Amino acid sequence: MPANLTIAIYGCATFAVACQVISMLTKEHSWVDRLWSITPVLYVVWFALSAGRFDLRLLLMAVLVAAWGTRLTYNFARKGGYRRGGEDYRWEVLRRRMTPGQFAILNVVFINGFQHGLLLLLALPAWIMTTLPPSDLNVWDAIAGGFFLIFLVGETIADQQQWNFHLKKAAGHGDGPGFLSTGLFRYSRHPNFFCEQGIWWSFYLFTIAAGSSWWNVALLGPVLLTLLFHGSTAFTESISASKYPEYAAYRRRTSRLIPWFPAAPKA
Repeated sequence: MPANLTIAIYGCATFAVACQVISMLTKEHSWVDRLWSITPVLYVVWFALSAGRFDLRLLLMAVLVAAWGTRLTYNFARKGGYRRGGEDYRWEVLRRRMTPGQFAILNVVFINGFQHGLLLLLALPAWIMTTLPPSDLNVWDAIAGGFFLIFLVGETIADQQQWNFHLKKAAGHGDGPGFLSTGLFRYSRHPNFFCEQGIWWSFYLFTIAAGSSWWNVALLGPVLLTLLFHGSTAFTESISASKYPEYAAYRRRTSRLIPWFPAAPKA
């Protein structure tokens, strides 16, 4: 196994073990969430530095991922994710539905094991660059970079709209059913989820730009991320539906992920 990939795997394992231990000590289980926007940046930068050459494509990829990580870290921080007690509310719901033993297994296998592994997989397009001979930027780089930026802007707008909504709601000035259904959320129930997946599918396209086949190991990252979001979206929506009676009607008229025109209300 190449040395740069081996070191990245050891780093990933270290992050996973550290989060596991800290979660057991603090009884909070969002430590991987606190690293979600950080470790992929570290992996991509590491692969770029370990290439042993100046590669304009790797530099472009590192800059794009750094922009993604900076924005997502800021958004997570302003929501209180790094504060003590800033655990994802969904873990508490799961704890109530599972036995302590079941949740302990989930914590090891999924929360800290699978998710940290996924974060490394998302960065693998940068590693693939180090295994291929350098080549000039081409139209595929423009496609990958362009879509990356479009999805990054879309995610930024969606998160800002959600932030504004919750600020008004907390201040008692919110109107509507209690959940956001305007702006981008009029066309998709989870536009930020859609854009996050699009970002990493776009990042994978850089492997095609570099001359790799469509079927390469970097495909695992976006595929597994899509499957993860499929499950987490269903779980999140089950919680919303139990809190807001109007959510059922919102689900009927609004696309789940891919933005689309809302359905006309039935007569």
